[in-house]
Amino acid sequence: MRSLAPSLLAAVAVLAIPTSASAHRQWLLPSETSVSGTDSWVTVDAAISNDLFYPDHVAMQTGAINVTQPDGSEGKIQNAATGRYRSMFDVQIDKPGTWKIGTFATNVSGSFKLNGEDWTVGRRRGPPPAGANAAPPRTVATVAEIPAGATDIKLTEAINRNEVFVTSDAPTAIVLKPTGKGLEFDPQTHPSDLVANEPAKFRFLIDSKPAAGLKVTLVPGGKRFRDAESAQELTTGADGVIDVRWPFAGVYWLNVSASDANSSIPNAAQRRMSYTTTLEVPAP
Repeated sequence: MRSLAPSLLAAVAVLAIPTSASAHRQWLLPSETSVSGTDSWVTVDAAISNDLFYPDHVAMQTGAINVTQPDGSEGKIQNAATGRYRSMFDVQIDKPGTWKIGTFATNVSGSFKLNGEDWTVGRRRGPPPAGANAAPPRTVATVAEIPAGATDIKLTEAINRNEVFVTSDAPTAIVLKPTGKGLEFDPQTHPSDLVANEPAKFRFLIDSKPAAGLKVTLVPGGKRFRDAESAQELTTGADGVIDVRWPFAGVYWLNVSASDANSSIPNAAQRRMSYTTTLEVPAP
């Protein structure tokens, strides 16, 4: 693995992240990320919690979970169940290569005026109206429902990805191919080739172009057994790449976010994007 140029190394700053940043993180945790043969099952936990990989807040819903098989075709989850603090489901790994499991969500929120009154788009903000004579909330669920006479339309598009990778036998790259929409993970080191104390290179793209200057957060699991969160914050270089060295073996949560004004939605002044993955890093 070639070392990064000095100028890029200077841009990749590593610093401690306050523990308070850990509140309410969404995560997927597979029971294993590398299996042998084509007769295996992987169980995935899915939750939103304060402590990573310890369900203590609310369960993720499984209805939006997608599975992509190594050949690019659609797979499925099985045996899904949702409890108070976490959901779980199984994926049958019956083809060799790398699988992708996760969510891809897009939505639009915002506001507009109609006849001088304020309306919202998407999820209604604030508490419900109180009292028997309270007016019903003025809201529409989608952009398509905005009335023709609306004014002062202000919208924000959100594109969020949360995914994990499982490899049977040798790693493959079809499920890693970028789609060209929003913020995406384009690893130069395959997620199944990570090893503690060895470098890895990850590239991030926005609409297929290198995403420079993004803050990438890496948090190892097991915080309950440490005095500090031991997180890293890395900054992508001009080529969208970060250079990571894993201080110890374990499971790591990676998150990066970005925003711009390049939404394809009319009247959307801002586009917010996030990418999250869970990576398993074995010992040498």
